[in-house]
Amino acid sequence: QLQLVESGGGLVQSGGSLRLSCAASGFSLDYYVIGWFRQAPGKEREGVSCISSSGGSTNYADSVKGRFTISRDNAKNTVYLQMNSLKPEDAAVYFCAAYAYQGTRCSRSGDYDYWGQGTQVTVSS
Repeated sequence: QLQLVESGGGLVQSGGSLRLSCAASGFSLDYYVIGWFRQAPGKEREGVSCISSSGGSTNYADSVKGRFTISRDNAKNTVYLQMNSLKPEDAAVYFCAAYAYQGTRCSRSGDYDYWGQGTQVTVSS
């Protein structure tokens, strides 16, 4: 069974940091673009970041540039999202997702085939 499982969410004060993990089971992430998305209550889902299958290319939403860093460890079949300088507006459920593509780029608006169930991030002011 193909699965993505997020972890690392929680409650943090404004200005703090969290590292989210997205672990795959049932398939290898080697040939997949991974994206991180978030959705806050009453708001549309936002593509936060993505990383190419090789890890050589990344992309970020303007709202998180300079604060968030996406990375991947294919040997561990895991992708990470390091979130620094968190703001109350970063609070949301964060999801990771995957689509198969071995090219050099990634797209936050790609056709993602597999989704995790999400992890809650809460930022107190």
